[in-house]
Amino acid sequence: MTVYADGARRAAQICDAASEPLGPLHGVPIGIKDLTDTGGLKTTYGSMLFRDHVPAEDDLVVARLRRAGAIILGKTNTPEFGFGAVCTNRLCGPTRNPYDSALTSGGSSGGSAVAVASGMVPLAHGTDFGGSVRTPASFCDVASIRPTPGRIPSPRRPLGWDMLATHGFLARGVDDLALALSVCEGSDGRDPVSIGLGSDDWSNAGRPRIAVTPDFGVAPVARDVRVRFTTACEALARVAEIVPSSPDCSGAVETFRVLRAAHIANSYGELLRTRRAELTPTVIWNIEAGTKLSAQDYLNAKRRRTAIYRSFRELFIGTDFLIAPAASVFSWPNEISDVTAIDGAALETPIDYLAVTFIVSLVGFPVLTIPVRRREASELPFGIQIIALPGGESRLFAFGRVLENELGFSHRRPPL
Repeated sequence: MTVYADGARRAAQICDAASEPLGPLHGVPIGIKDLTDTGGLKTTYGSMLFRDHVPAEDDLVVARLRRAGAIILGKTNTPEFGFGAVCTNRLCGPTRNPYDSALTSGGSSGGSAVAVASGMVPLAHGTDFGGSVRTPASFCDVASIRPTPGRIPSPRRPLGWDMLATHGFLARGVDDLALALSVCEGSDGRDPVSIGLGSDDWSNAGRPRIAVTPDFGVAPVARDVRVRFTTACEALARVAEIVPSSPDCSGAVETFRVLRAAHIANSYGELLRTRRAELTPTVIWNIEAGTKLSAQDYLNAKRRRTAIYRSFRELFIGTDFLIAPAASVFSWPNEISDVTAIDGAALETPIDYLAVTFIVSLVGFPVLTIPVRRREASELPFGIQIIALPGGESRLFAFGRVLENELGFSHRRPPL
């Protein structure tokens, strides 16, 4: 979306002149999602309102990437403020799927997913609220990590105790995700949810025990996705003991709707009041959804969220991982702005197709997404979510490497 040619050259010259590596990402080109501030580099948030905005300083995650020696090539595309199923905005149009340019790359980290899948960069930053690194990863045949909230601190976040949104990464393989996370993790006293976050150095010599669910019992998931997921589970049975099971997620869809709407109304309500005519209909709908909520609505949702979290914890007693699809549908044409129905059944709201990912956002468990093996190059990409207990990123990466090496669950470059 914004190419940082001069800055990238300067950073490369510094790397070349260094007598020793600057850090673990010395000289590695990366892309930064355009929702995240980059000092001295235009950051638009995908909005015409900020088309000339240049932040004075980096977000902490960007500063840590630079300190590790990464070279920022530019900012990757996103829907306006990250609101939208299709990765498009009025500044530069759609970011197209590299496996079929008529199809969407997914929202809202679609620009990062395409940059990685097409070989522009080996690694890209993303953010994930309800599935924004996981859906594009599934659509574009790449891997992603949504870490435990607080693993990558966000000290400038206005709602310090909010745990729905996180930074994350997209890459072509698990090792690259682990490397990126290693240089960006670590507590920061200005972020209350990052303080005291532990780490799980997991090693399991036996077959892991995994629970699998196509839909958490409540998420709308297309029939053709369920078929691909079943095939993936058959392959998983070669390396793990599988138990079909799901936490009790009753009320999860309604709960996320309320919490998301309240968050957005609080964050962007002033823009709706003062600059409504300049906002897209999608952004307006997202903000207005939270304006009619009461305190009781919000607290009831928080109560239900707590119950769902505890149900997830109970499932992990004697279980190493929970596996689910990384998207409820396959990529669709760019011209269709929203998923309004699945298999002919109408959805109540435009965000409901994300239920299979946003349920995990609700509970704050870390998620690794990896592409499953495609039988034919013509098959559309599809990924699975691998979910672990909070702090369990190391076990996610260890199991992800097994799936890459033994099952061929790994990225396959798009045709030229």
